[in-house]
Amino acid sequence: MKGTFALLDIAGYVALLLWGTHMVTSGVLRGYGSALRRWMGRYLGHRPAAFGFGVCVTAILQSSTATGLMATSFAASGFLGLAPGLAVMLGANVGTTLIVQVMSFDISIVAPVLILIGFTIHRRSDDVSYENIGRVAIGLGLMLLALHLLVVAMAPVENAQVLHAILQSLASEPVLAMLVAALLTWACHSSVAVVLLIVSLASAGVIDAPGALALVLGANLGGTIPALLEAHTPVARRLPMGNLMVRGFGCIVCLPILPLLAHWLVPLGASPARIVVNFHTAFNLVLALIFIVPVQSLARLLVRLLPEPPKPNDPGVPQYLDAGALDSANVALANAVRESMRMADMVEGMLKGLVEVFGKDDRARAAAISSMDTSLDRLGVAIREYLADLGGEALNEEDGERSQEIHAFVINIEHIGDITANNLMEFAAKKAQSGQDFSADDIQDLAAMHAQVMESLRLGLTVFLRGDLRAAQQLIGRKEVLWRLENEASDRHVRALRERRDAGGGDVYLRILRDLKRVHSHLAALAYLPLQRAGLLQDRLVREPVAPGAA
Repeated sequence: MKGTFALLDIAGYVALLLWGTHMVTSGVLRGYGSALRRWMGRYLGHRPAAFGFGVCVTAILQSSTATGLMATSFAASGFLGLAPGLAVMLGANVGTTLIVQVMSFDISIVAPVLILIGFTIHRRSDDVSYENIGRVAIGLGLMLLALHLLVVAMAPVENAQVLHAILQSLASEPVLAMLVAALLTWACHSSVAVVLLIVSLASAGVIDAPGALALVLGANLGGTIPALLEAHTPVARRLPMGNLMVRGFGCIVCLPILPLLAHWLVPLGASPARIVVNFHTAFNLVLALIFIVPVQSLARLLVRLLPEPPKPNDPGVPQYLDAGALDSANVALANAVRESMRMADMVEGMLKGLVEVFGKDDRARAAAISSMDTSLDRLGVAIREYLADLGGEALNEEDGERSQEIHAFVINIEHIGDITANNLMEFAAKKAQSGQDFSADDIQDLAAMHAQVMESLRLGLTVFLRGDLRAAQQLIGRKEVLWRLENEASDRHVRALRERRDAGGGDVYLRILRDLKRVHSHLAALAYLPLQRAGLLQDRLVREPVAPGAA
């Protein structure tokens, strides 16, 4: 029974180690995930920067798996090129070894201090960013505490005959040992925890150095599996597949010479634990040095092996709403933005054809515009449901605000699509049935107002993607321009009708102008949230113009 209780203790301490890793990862992503996303999008165009990012972020997150999932989702969404993404993964593989290097030393005395500090910060602070710092400190403390308890728990296991027999049989079968460790790492979703467990086994003398190195190879191989299994498209599988190929190559090379490698590492530290830790670092560092130069060639190979599938014929089917990314708020929000831009592209296509529809009575174009509204609505529903699934404590304050912006953007774009497909196309049909033609002046005024709406759409997209306050102010200011254009066009059109003593088509034309102004109002609404957060609406700097004669 002592052996059973010892194994239960070990399993519990491993679970505590995994929970500590989870707390560190979630704390960093909740507090600084948005900043990491912006940094990744702006500065990771070059391999050295991408490699350094992978090293640093993995050292902060305490998990190469988390870095891998983040990079995989960004690469699949197009925010990160495949070659820089592979460089990020090479850096992440090295970064995870730095964690093991630090954790391999006896710094357990720091654990209670970190837990106490983290608890105090988390409970006493009302600032979300400080709460996440406290969460990270607690997580680090739990990791160190779990490692210390693992070493203590392994002491009585050292003489367990059954465990000795199992591990010795694995040591004599390095391929089997590697596969067992890979399976365990996949189940734990943490190569750091498994490698540290191997260090504890080696320190207790339960397994010899070559057998421990085989287990380390398995931990490295298993660390690539979670991201690969959670990728649901060929494009998303490219990055984790590349990481699997790199580490698989290293395993194939190292497996036959494990005793020799253990002998070479003795000068750096003769203890079994030090040999295991140094091998883990050397393995990933050498692979990074080998593959960092030909990473572009590897990216091209992966594109050939995993070509992008043809786009679905149905434009209403979401393409970027990856359910596997919902665990990482910043990645999921990037996916929602990507899908929202598809809606914006559809609306832009609908609006572009308006002048031709009214000027040439193009019924085919009008029917095509009307048919797009259903696809637009389906995309809007899918994005809102995706954001609802993302809600909860996984969102920090900044991510919550971004979620609101995306939601507001989707609703306004849907309204623009409804106005265009239903109202404006209905007016086009009435115009064609009545046989009434707009005058050249009518078409010119309509084209001028339409051009202003298209320019406002461009500004609205700039506000949505970049949070540009200057563009937001310009967008709000353009409401007066649209109001003036509508009134001038309406006055001119009514005067022309009076001169001709003809009321035919007048009502349709005025309604078209009104609905174009309504479209612009929905575009201008995109500017209110960022301006309100910046405090630029407090004094009502932007006021709605009042029509002449209004009360």
